[in-house]
Amino acid sequence: MYWEEKIETMVREDLDALQLARLKRTVQKASESYYYKRVFEENGLNPNNITSLNDVRSIPFTTKEALREHWPYGFLAVPKTDLVRVHSSSGTTGRATAIFHTAADINVWADLVARSMYGAGMRKDDVFQNMMTYGLFTGGLGFHYGAERLGALVIPAGAGNSRRQIQLMKDFETTVIHIIPSYALHLYSLFEELGVNPKTDTRLRLAFIGAEPHSTRTRDKIQELYGVKAFNSYGLSEMNGPGVAFECEVQMGMHIWEDHFLIEVINPDTLEPVPDGEEGELVMTTLMREGMPVLRYRTRDITKIYTEPCPCGRIHRRIERIKGRTDNMMIIKGVNVFPVQIEKTLMNVPGVGTNFQIILEREGYDDIMHIKVEIQKDVFTGNVKQLESLRRRIVDELKNETLVTPKVELVEHNSLPQSEGKAVRVIDNRKD
Repeated sequence: MYWEEKIETMVREDLDALQLARLKRTVQKASESYYYKRVFEENGLNPNNITSLNDVRSIPFTTKEALREHWPYGFLAVPKTDLVRVHSSSGTTGRATAIFHTAADINVWADLVARSMYGAGMRKDDVFQNMMTYGLFTGGLGFHYGAERLGALVIPAGAGNSRRQIQLMKDFETTVIHIIPSYALHLYSLFEELGVNPKTDTRLRLAFIGAEPHSTRTRDKIQELYGVKAFNSYGLSEMNGPGVAFECEVQMGMHIWEDHFLIEVINPDTLEPVPDGEEGELVMTTLMREGMPVLRYRTRDITKIYTEPCPCGRIHRRIERIKGRTDNMMIIKGVNVFPVQIEKTLMNVPGVGTNFQIILEREGYDDIMHIKVEIQKDVFTGNVKQLESLRRRIVDELKNETLVTPKVELVEHNSLPQSEGKAVRVIDNRKD
């Protein structure tokens, strides 16, 4: 059992008090690092002046650029001899960043992931197949340690080798998988090719999906194809990795574990806080990190905090699924567009396959959004008029969603590049 009822259902006032005590300790600890010691001195800040949760706003934001500039040890708050592991961000938006952990940090992280898995319905008697990359990427080892802490049997399959993944599911009677959503959709085509039905020929019942933004429709499609309940998770290496926020069995937003993270949502332009329920950029402060505490980290992830309590009874606030990032947002003719909007729209159109690619180009002074969309096998063999009707419908649906009229090209099933890691959805060929 990994149900921490006292922590997960404590009254809000007690949770606030716990956060404040941990925030004070964290700020003191952070001030021992080279980076934050300099930040506090340059801004005339005293760690002892934190007397309320709102006082955290007196501390400047921490950015990924700062983490990069102080590579590798500028944020350490303990001697290197106290560290037991380093992880790194994927570096998909620039140079990777290094995040260090003490043995206590690893223990706390495993507890959080185990708590998350239990909240989604995983139990000790489950067989967990981890289909994420192991190594510097936090997703693989984070879920691995959490599943072991929960007491489940773990299959450390790693990423790739799709045929072997399916064989492992059958041989070891896997009940829970951890998988990137775009790869889950790709893998299903191999199930079909092999004549294996995941609903009847495996014992799968749960899927943990994350590592890339995805729409509710994509989650629904995975649930439909595999006959599982699929749970959205949120994590970032700067905060630990997986286990920062997770859906409970209700599947209505992800609970941020507020006994470990202090959260703010800000307007990314004004940097001022926005009310709960209003969309903005998520800012996070670690509350239990020992080796490398991080204060007011700008995640660049766009979300909002739900205002209503969760039916599950947990008091920890929930965030909406990540809509996109302020730094992967596409600006097309002055309009802000996120790849997940494209995905959500396409997945609602009958006949559309599971893969697409956005290519941004510039013709003269105009930005052009060209979208290649895979079509299901039986649909692609239809007559020309039907295909043109489908193409026009996709154009209209995307225009209604994004306010931008794209060029849409229908392509054959499995003709676009496939990825067993994060899907490469956007190719920007525009020149400044």
